[in-house]
Amino acid sequence: MKEEYMRLAILQAKKAEKKDEVPIGAVIVLNGKVIAKGKNLMEKTQMATRHAEMVAIDKACKKLKSWRLDGAEIYITVEPCAMCAGAIANARIKKVYFGAYEHKSGCAVSKYPVLSDNGLNHTVEYEGGVLQEECENLLKNYFKAKRKAKKS
Repeated sequence: MKEEYMRLAILQAKKAEKKDEVPIGAVIVLNGKVIAKGKNLMEKTQMATRHAEMVAIDKACKKLKSWRLDGAEIYITVEPCAMCAGAIANARIKKVYFGAYEHKSGCAVSKYPVLSDNGLNHTVEYEGGVLQEECENLLKNYFKAKRKAKKS
């Protein structure tokens, strides 16, 4: 099932890319049902907080009429940043599945262990590398095209 949900997150990432956003997508699942989807919207909204995870969390909270997403799982195409990892923990999400590792700023395992920090009120389980190659290629190809366009 985790690959199926990650494929939905990848679809969100591809939708973001079509709108010239960094291709990152997120899907939130509760009790085996998708309750929210998100994609990067930073360029469209010109707001720094419109990462895919934040968009999905906002939608899930509105749907459930609660800021607590107890028992939910989030599937993200890339390891979350500090802001998103903090929001995930604050929303009480049970588990994060992510595709690509973000070695410079990832906040599950790569740079800072925000999700498992025992100083927070809630720690989050996580698993990285779900459809990793596909998720990595989305980002690599996007930035490669951006660099190529810049040179032209």
